[in-house]
Amino acid sequence: MNDIAKIFTDPPSPIGSEKPPLVQRHSSVRRTMEIVLDTWSFLILREAYFGVRRFDKFQQRLGIPRQTLSSRLSVLVANEIVSLGKRPNEPGQQYFLTARGKELFSTMLSLMEFGDKWLAGDNEPPLQLIHKTCGCECHPVTVCSECLEPFTAKEVAPRDGPGAGYAPVENRLTSRRSSDSALLERVRPCSVARTLGIIGDRWSFLILREGWHGVRRFEEMRENLGIATNILADRLTRLVQADVFRKVPYNSGDRFEYRFTQMGLDLYKPMLVMMAWGDRWLADGKPPMRLRHKTCGHDFSAIVVCSECRKPLAAKDTDYLLRYPFDL
Repeated sequence: MNDIAKIFTDPPSPIGSEKPPLVQRHSSVRRTMEIVLDTWSFLILREAYFGVRRFDKFQQRLGIPRQTLSSRLSVLVANEIVSLGKRPNEPGQQYFLTARGKELFSTMLSLMEFGDKWLAGDNEPPLQLIHKTCGCECHPVTVCSECLEPFTAKEVAPRDGPGAGYAPVENRLTSRRSSDSALLERVRPCSVARTLGIIGDRWSFLILREGWHGVRRFEEMRENLGIATNILADRLTRLVQADVFRKVPYNSGDRFEYRFTQMGLDLYKPMLVMMAWGDRWLADGKPPMRLRHKTCGHDFSAIVVCSECRKPLAAKDTDYLLRYPFDL
């Protein structure tokens, strides 16, 4: 098994035994994805980072039904991503990002880094970051927390952490496709939304996880995931069209394997930023996995820094230039 695989590994079925119930490795990545992947929750968080705090303003910006908005905000409050409160001399209640919510900003930035690099086409990225700490226009860079250098998937060596183990697969998956890019980019052009358009449903994430696990063939993915053939075929087609996987013929050319492209390998970096957030906030002090950066030799976590001063980017220290008209 390769090193990349260990982040997402599930145990094999015992040879010659009755097939056991599906289990999955404890994963801070998966726990974070459960929050980020919901389309409406993502859109609400995105507007919160732009300073929106009031219920009516979220509704105005997003055109979201009141019941849906209320439901998603309740989930974000329950997960301690936002809190409900009041400001002195300002009428009504408002939704404020908590410490958890503010630190989730790094996940958004790493997804933005990927989208700016791979999904902007010939256009400039829709958002120009300004790091108020150093005063420079910058872009986000995902780096090793110890040496502050960028890393590749092949330079990371994972091992079990104190929270390692397995749990039964929760039966929460549906066959519904993720929302289209028009909804994900509602109101604003957005590199983060474009990235989520690729990985923005749980089946696609689990298929990517199988890829990190070294599984490359259709039947093995289908058996491991318990996924319907038509759903798997649909998601693989989309991932190939998105240039995350490439189809490589085998068995005299009449069957195919699915291998990561360089673009697909780059998705590993935002996955590790999600892992770092989940380790901090969702693992009860027992991260399921430890990571070592082979290049510098240290245990590390993935952080997002300013391209100019190499200091971590925080929401409160970041401003924006919009490269698109915005009237609301």
